[in-house]
Amino acid sequence: MFKQWEYILFLIVAALIIGLACHHNDLEIEVESIEASPLDARQYKLRKNGKRVGAPLLMDVYTYYGLDSIDVPVIDAPFVEALENNRKLLEFSKRKKHYQIGDLRINPSDLLATIDILQSYQYTKPLELSKYLDAYQIWGNDQKGHVRYTGYYTPVIAVDRTQSEEFRYPIYDRPLDWAGALPTRAAIESNNLFEGLDLELAYAKSKVDIYYMQLQGSGFVEYPNGEKELFAYNGNNRHPYRSIEKYIMRRDDIELTNLSINSIKRFLNSNSNLVDTILFQNPSYTFFAKKRSAPKGAGNVPLHSDFSIAVDKRYIPLGACLIASFPVYDKVHHKVIGHEYRFMVAQDVGGAIRGAGHVDVYHGVGDVAGKKAGQLNSYGQLWILLPKAPTPQYISLESFE
Repeated sequence: MFKQWEYILFLIVAALIIGLACHHNDLEIEVESIEASPLDARQYKLRKNGKRVGAPLLMDVYTYYGLDSIDVPVIDAPFVEALENNRKLLEFSKRKKHYQIGDLRINPSDLLATIDILQSYQYTKPLELSKYLDAYQIWGNDQKGHVRYTGYYTPVIAVDRTQSEEFRYPIYDRPLDWAGALPTRAAIESNNLFEGLDLELAYAKSKVDIYYMQLQGSGFVEYPNGEKELFAYNGNNRHPYRSIEKYIMRRDDIELTNLSINSIKRFLNSNSNLVDTILFQNPSYTFFAKKRSAPKGAGNVPLHSDFSIAVDKRYIPLGACLIASFPVYDKVHHKVIGHEYRFMVAQDVGGAIRGAGHVDVYHGVGDVAGKKAGQLNSYGQLWILLPKAPTPQYISLESFE
């Protein structure tokens, strides 16, 4: 027979056990509700950079989510054109048998089938897309699904065909007969190592303009008579990319809080004594070739403004179709106030794009595109689209912190 105090203690312990069980069941119900739809369907507080407070850990590079809770965008004419170029990219490329990325196996035939399905909904809002396609979320660098979006564009810079006091800085073709390792940016520009090799394509007013054209991978040059010509990517010196933005941030004597392209250009144009010091922090150097076509990416197809992205193809294969949860900004304070869904196509690569948590979005040609590209530097989410799988893998309880 229990004494009165023992009976009371027994009731307290029993209540605690029941309460813990109920709490555990509630947590399981919450997890199940997430399994069937994207995490973006839940309400999260956003940091000003677009990251979601309290986002759960993902267990693999790609995690299955259904499309039911994604507000799939309209497949309009520009995206149909981007899809057609994605098809050409896959048809022209040397096909691998498959891509193994984490636990996800992707066949080139899957990428083509995804294009077929999306094109079957052209010029409409594909309300029943979830019957035919699955979405797999990439885990980002933090394994919480946060993907950093930055922008790039095709600049237009003033050049001349001959060197002069105004047009001093050469833009080089790739040296095919160079013996040994190619030199760094500092060695090339300080020592005139390519002089006499007939590699000069044109001469620019500013080496800062050349630097940012190299960073974008291609650019239009405009001659004094108004004629324009495309200079396309033609290889690099195989030295690693280093961020001049990070170098500027480390220097206590440089008060530059806005690290957009235009802001850095203005700073360097006003501080010519620091141009070499800052640009030489990046040893990577890009070469160009004259082309008569539209700007193309590594997939050798024309790039499409707001759809084409540069990726690390170890994590996102070229030719893939994706849906992005893309950052939306407060125009006054330029902080992320939400996200909108966009289709995207992987058609390019970039020297600064490394890992599973960063893609570069193409914005088009010229100064307006450059301004938009320079302002984009925030986080969202990204899903690769693939034909419906029979037995998708859902997120597990252990993925929550």
